Amino acid sequence: MADAPVLPPSSPEPGRAGGGHSRRTVIKGAALAGGALVAGAALGPRPARAASARTRHAEAEYDVVVAGSGAAGMTAALTAARRGLRTLVIEKAPTFGGSAARSGAGIWIPCNEVILAAGVPDTPAKAAAYLARVVGDTVPADRQRAFLDNGPAMLSFVMRNSPLRFRFMEGYSDYYPELPGGMPGGRSIEPDQLDGRVLGDELARLNPAYIPTPAGMVVFSADYKWLTLTAVNPKGLEVSAACLARGTAAALRGEKPLTMGQALAAGLRAGLLAAGVPVWLDTPLLDLHVESGRVTGVTAERDGVRTLVRARRGVVVGSGGFEHSAAMRAEFQRQPIGTSWTVGARENTGDGIEAGERAGAALELMDDAWWGPAVPLPGEPYFCLAERTLPGCILVNGDGARFVNEGAPYSDVVHVMYDRNTPSAPHIPCWLIVDQNYRNRYLFKDVAPLLPLPDSWYEAGAVFRAATIEQLAQRIGVPATALRATVNRFNGFALKGRDDDFHRGDSVYDRYYADPYVKPNPCLAPLWLPPFYAFKIVPGDLGTKGGMRTDARARVLRADGSVIPGLYAAGNASGAVMGHSYAGAGSTLGPAMTFGYVAANHIADAPA
Repeated sequence: MADAPVLPPSSPEPGRAGGGHSRRTVIKGAALAGGALVAGAALGPRPARAASARTRHAEAEYDVVVAGSGAAGMTAALTAARRGLRTLVIEKAPTFGGSAARSGAGIWIPCNEVILAAGVPDTPAKAAAYLARVVGDTVPADRQRAFLDNGPAMLSFVMRNSPLRFRFMEGYSDYYPELPGGMPGGRSIEPDQLDGRVLGDELARLNPAYIPTPAGMVVFSADYKWLTLTAVNPKGLEVSAACLARGTAAALRGEKPLTMGQALAAGLRAGLLAAGVPVWLDTPLLDLHVESGRVTGVTAERDGVRTLVRARRGVVVGSGGFEHSAAMRAEFQRQPIGTSWTVGARENTGDGIEAGERAGAALELMDDAWWGPAVPLPGEPYFCLAERTLPGCILVNGDGARFVNEGAPYSDVVHVMYDRNTPSAPHIPCWLIVDQNYRNRYLFKDVAPLLPLPDSWYEAGAVFRAATIEQLAQRIGVPATALRATVNRFNGFALKGRDDDFHRGDSVYDRYYADPYVKPNPCLAPLWLPPFYAFKIVPGDLGTKGGMRTDARARVLRADGSVIPGLYAAGNASGAVMGHSYAGAGSTLGPAMTFGYVAANHIADAPA
């Protein structure tokens, strides 16, 4: 079946590659989308997106065209430009930064200069041993080596060619620190404070953060661990005061302080401004332009005009995943799934992945995502990190039983939810059960201890409250006897400080978001003080992790392993180098930026 043309049927675009995929079938019935049924659809070879443009056309030409202005795309563009290539970034959204700008911006890159300067005892051998154990044989060894070999150089390049500087997230352990090569003290870094004035008027076009920083404060990702504990730990008060002091100092200097994903995206954009790289916002990718089997540009829609942008040297797709495409999630991922549980940028609908597939790209890891337990709050889901690890809470399934180590890496928790979810033993949704003692001690999202949860949360069915465990069980539809037995058993574990069922608190990672004042195990405390609360937990995600198959040079591959000339992919538009796992905080952004850097360098090194 031929691809749908980019131009109107009466004017077929010359040189378009064919190659529809016969494996596509019609999915009958209906697919769950964020818990709501949507009509099934024929999911045959997806045609190129039809432009809403009038029949006018335009052309432009660059050496390199990058689709997407997230961390992968902007790193690729910055590298290409500094290698002397005339580079353009096109971005579907009216803002730049993508999901990276919304994130906490942890970056996992072993052996980088920031962590080595901080005294982290990392070595290439340790890093290679650890990544190999975490990823296994899902991802070819040469791709793993390419990430480890190029990551440190990428970070140093970014710091030389942008205002970005980075901080070691001390104590944020690797997610499996007990494995060979794992680091209990961590390898993750995050952006240092950046003055948004470096962007001038462009700052207004930065994609907003997922959770805004409290007004008047400058908060780093590493601070949240302690801010959660402000009511019970002196260091929490100390960190809170430091955040306020930073904010006050920045205000007195007239700065516009940025941290986390806001700093990362702004710093990369400032690098592009200095390098003279244009970023065309509101310019969606419609399709790749292919001539004689080589990708030689893109077709995009700009200001209502269908525009062919030729790329003399190569195209890099860094347009993100497909987390907001109900059709793609229904086709590739396990149910229930949809688009309302993700915190990824809303423009991430898989356009770049689909365009690559039409050009012949093989896809991989499409069933997976950067999962994490989430509370489906009204307006936007809340991705739980500390909340499920803090003492005084448990996760239970529809039978009222615990089923997982609540403090395990967030992606693992959701994998277990899906693996064990059946009609007779539902695990989606599951429930985070806490007591009033927990609520008196810890921040939940942005609700301070002792303060009531918003009425809208109750009205949306995201949280329930009751005077007894048995009444709570009735309200959430789980067996009361079973839930009471589960709570009693867990309380016994908490009192002796050892979780015999799921070993919560045994790993250094489990204890990162725990409460060090709780003894004998900082992850475990009994649930005893009424009222009791149940938070609905669904499979949230930071974005999907499947996409075009690439090699160690970020070149896109066909199903037979051959390279599609001129086409590269990085970030969530490509299959993740982490495979089905997650090495540490920043395992999304670290590889995304690295393979953007690898792609641009390969383009620059190739004969013109």
